[in-house]
Amino acid sequence: MSTTDSAVCAICPHHCRLREGQYGRCGARVARGGAVVLAAPGRLSSLALDPVEKKPFAAWQSGRTILSVGQYGCNMRCPFCQNHSIAQVRDPAPAGRRVAAHELRDEALRLRSRRNVGLCFTYNEPLIAMEYVREAFTLAREAGLLTALVTNGCVTAAGRAPLLPLTDAWNIDLKCFTVEGYRRLGGDLDAVRDTIEAAAATAHVEVTTLVVPGFNDSPDEIDALAAWLASVRPDIPLHLTRFFPQHRLTDRPPTPIPTLTALRDIARRHLSQVLLGNV
Repeated sequence: MSTTDSAVCAICPHHCRLREGQYGRCGARVARGGAVVLAAPGRLSSLALDPVEKKPFAAWQSGRTILSVGQYGCNMRCPFCQNHSIAQVRDPAPAGRRVAAHELRDEALRLRSRRNVGLCFTYNEPLIAMEYVREAFTLAREAGLLTALVTNGCVTAAGRAPLLPLTDAWNIDLKCFTVEGYRRLGGDLDAVRDTIEAAAATAHVEVTTLVVPGFNDSPDEIDALAAWLASVRPDIPLHLTRFFPQHRLTDRPPTPIPTLTALRDIARRHLSQVLLGNV
């Protein structure tokens, strides 16, 4: 296939080269008219008013709620994905009603009476729908609403740059701290580290690591992860969350709570806020 017959996606490190009508690894972007675009802007899988703490955010807008938006697709393939029914869609997602960006803004404003502070894209990987998120966040900011992202952070500079000035808070998954571990998940450790650094320079940032037995639960790995995160900013909250069997990883038990508490103590050597989740 020649380069004249294809287009390259610039959003994430996979840089999918796609023929006309072909979908990328994320299942959400497609080649059309010589460019790679979001296939179905505004096609939602989920819309819910959640406590801010559920995202999770431990040190941002505590006690408030946020309108949480899910779409379809993800550019990683974690075998323990907790939202695999919407995130691990690799073919065009089921047809459904599309919600315009201005409708999200209006719904978020309507929900202010229920302590809603704004708009959060979450549940699947939001950065693969960067254009739609950018439009929604621009409208939300103009209306005085706050904005948040829950993301795997596996994105290029071109994919995140438009959202940096529009996002008030990020929760970024740091799934492990080895190049090989990220390779197994279909991701890129350097890209995630770059996203954390870029976001921390412009917004409130928290980081989540799902502790999976036999994958990323060694004391040395968590020590290295926490030390690096502290080098970015030692006050970044780190959430160490408990794994439960999910998706294609059902042959392992839940993370033992003593393991989590021991890893929390290790991480606290470097970071001022380390919290346990799913316990």
